[in-house]
Amino acid sequence: MSLSPRPRTTVGCALLVIALCAGVTACGADGNPLSGRPYDADPEIAFNAPTETGKKADPDKPLEVTAEDSDGRLTDVTAIDATGRYVAGELAADGSRWHSTAPLAADTRYTVRVSTEDDDGAPGRKVLSFETGRPSAKAGKNLEVLFTPTSGLYGVGQPVVAQLSMPVKDKSQRAVVESALKVDSTPAVEGSWFWVNDKELHYRPKDYWPAHATIQVHSNLAGMRINDKLRGGRAVAPLKLTTGDRIVAVTDVAAHQLTVYKNDRPINRIPVTAGRPGFETRNGVKVILEKQHVVRMRGITIGIEEGTSDSFDLPVYYASRVTWSGEYVHAAPWSVDSQGSENVSHGCVGMSNSNAQWFFNTVHVGDIVQVVNSNGHQMEPFGNGFGDWNVTWDKWRSGSALSGGTAPKSPRPQDTARLRPTPV
Repeated sequence: MSLSPRPRTTVGCALLVIALCAGVTACGADGNPLSGRPYDADPEIAFNAPTETGKKADPDKPLEVTAEDSDGRLTDVTAIDATGRYVAGELAADGSRWHSTAPLAADTRYTVRVSTEDDDGAPGRKVLSFETGRPSAKAGKNLEVLFTPTSGLYGVGQPVVAQLSMPVKDKSQRAVVESALKVDSTPAVEGSWFWVNDKELHYRPKDYWPAHATIQVHSNLAGMRINDKLRGGRAVAPLKLTTGDRIVAVTDVAAHQLTVYKNDRPINRIPVTAGRPGFETRNGVKVILEKQHVVRMRGITIGIEEGTSDSFDLPVYYASRVTWSGEYVHAAPWSVDSQGSENVSHGCVGMSNSNAQWFFNTVHVGDIVQVVNSNGHQMEPFGNGFGDWNVTWDKWRSGSALSGGTAPKSPRPQDTARLRPTPV
């Protein structure tokens, strides 16, 4: 099921005028306007481009349907292209006019279904079709979209990312792009895109994805007019993600303990060590970015000079990465004596070899690692991994170009609930 309302009809092109059935005898088989099947309305159709075979409508002009008969009104209008994309539109309260509110795609065939009703309640219908032509020559660039991650199995915290090939700054143009990026899940959940910057959008639900969900992502942007010089690029291959069990690992830094929840039930409690003073582990909700059996870790990568007492260069096993700056959950056999009682690491969460191997084999990329009761900074919302879940839902929705609000330029994460394995 779609995570966002299905658009009623997308952008326009031609002027379409439909006259409604005026008489009862033309609407009902036995003279009763409510007893007969819907009749085919007898419209007068005028496009701003010819409708004959071989003639094309201008994709840069809005689509409009008008009830010319003062005794009748439009009750529903849908426009859909050959690929199943609906055209968003608005129907006047009095049923006199419908017009598209989003652009039409170029080089595309559309089918328009119009439902009408006269003053006696007699229904009418008409199905029409037309084709749009090529865009104007000045629309010379195409906006390409790349979705990540790749199709596969992920944890319930995995956001969907859309990378654009060029920046889109204007909010109305962003709305065209965003409305064409579709995310559907089974079971259905409420979700929204957030514009991280001019070229990157993230999609997440209000809460984590449901366990064992199927998420399908695709772009309807192909051929869409974004501005005078930019149109949507070629269709992107659909992306399909599935989620496993709901795995949330909560590290209580003050208690030196990591608790793993599976479908909201604790399944393991592991003694750990976290970041010592000066290298405190970040608080907040993080998402596992990658898993590596062995990683070479060096102090120089986090600003520690070689040859000093804090420097290190060693292989680390069973490493689950949660920030690009170098935080992991990993095996730390050298600190076993401190695990469960003292924080001695340079920011990572360390545990014994056997516990790290169990953790590594239990979690997936996209699973949640939440840190509470640390003296460290809050996890960054963006740029250092996926801190998306640290943005409140109201602020997240305001980051959509389709919302009525204004997205914060630098969204500030909220304090994560203490010892609670759920997002803000």
